[in-house]
Amino acid sequence: EMFVGVGASRVRDLFEQGKKNAPCIIFIDEIDAVGRHRGAGMGGGHDEREQTLDQLLVEMDGFEGADGVIIIAATNRPDILDPALLRPGRFDRRVMVPRPDIKGREEILKVHTRKTPLGQDVALHHIAAGTPGFTGAELESLVNEAALSAARADKNLLTMKDFEYAKDKVIMGGERRSMVINEKDKKITAYHEAGHTLVAKLIPNGDPVNKVTIIPRGMALGYTQIQPEEDRLNYSKSKALAMLSYMFGGRIAEELVFKDITSGASNDIERATDIARRMVCEWGMSEKLGPVAYEKHEGPVFVGLQQSQHTHNFSDDIKRDIDIEMKKIIDKAYNDAKKSLEDNIDKLHTLSLALLELETIEGKEIDLIMEGKTLEDLKSIRAKHADLLAAEDKESQRKLLEKERIEKLKQEEDKKKKGSVGGGDSDPVVV
Repeated sequence: EMFVGVGASRVRDLFEQGKKNAPCIIFIDEIDAVGRHRGAGMGGGHDEREQTLDQLLVEMDGFEGADGVIIIAATNRPDILDPALLRPGRFDRRVMVPRPDIKGREEILKVHTRKTPLGQDVALHHIAAGTPGFTGAELESLVNEAALSAARADKNLLTMKDFEYAKDKVIMGGERRSMVINEKDKKITAYHEAGHTLVAKLIPNGDPVNKVTIIPRGMALGYTQIQPEEDRLNYSKSKALAMLSYMFGGRIAEELVFKDITSGASNDIERATDIARRMVCEWGMSEKLGPVAYEKHEGPVFVGLQQSQHTHNFSDDIKRDIDIEMKKIIDKAYNDAKKSLEDNIDKLHTLSLALLELETIEGKEIDLIMEGKTLEDLKSIRAKHADLLAAEDKESQRKLLEKERIEKLKQEEDKKKKGSVGGGDSDPVVV
């Protein structure tokens, strides 16, 4: 903001101020706004931005012998920076700051909930595990949404229910309960999501299911939320096949129950096709083609955007083999998922009926259905659990009020002590 449109004079002034105030740090945020690759913009080679960059390079060269002045810059687009900025003597030390891992997310949540009263059931580690890829700002938004949820319910404490609601809102968008859905579409959605859930529970190497819902959010009529036990850094072949089977679970459930399929699985098919292509072309997981990379991503820098495209360095025969291998992988995953659902069709019906009745089912309740519990069993257990949570909430509220009362008494006691030290009758002054 300081540089763009202002020009080289401000750059000179900035570095002069740095010399006068040494030792100091000059920090330039979003340096890609001024340090973009020259010649990549629409303004030709002599626009205001390039003059500013030229002056910045000149000033940095003059700082090589300066004591007590450190120059730091930040960007989330290092790929579009001008190479002259990155040469030795300028920004030659680069520190990558990735998104926080599960431990980092838990520590960030501790910071944002430091002044927020939490219920006994709140487990920050569990919340951190369920928010892979979240940045610090997104975690802050999550805590704020949870606080708003508790405030709407007129509660003094944040519970896991508030955090789950907030997570759904941040990831999927707000609930669309006003959306009119006919009974047939609602039933199809229930079986579709139940299919995803059941395959995830039954298939080897499947991820744990945190919850499943048929409440519309964003563009989705329902969704199944899987929660890996730890952040995933790479994929094994068995894990990739399990993911494919999970994605096909919804479509297969529709096919088995309604003897028809809908367009609701379009996104699942798109994602599954992408994974199958990566398995064959990038990850070397095809038995016939072996560990050979047939695709790579390339893209020219143009107006600050990297237009990524697949480059193909293989013949038509190889392309045909790739399609055949992809089809083999997809067929295997599809058939594995189909067999799992056919062998457990009773659980599919129970899970779907529970979704139609309850709309949202949590992970522990899904486990009960897998153990053979009926919908009536589930409703009875849920009622008992609600009573238990209400009792725990009352106890937490009582402890919070007691803590506030003790703090208030302590503050009054401190005031009295200060008053007794500074107050009272003064000794007579002899002149």
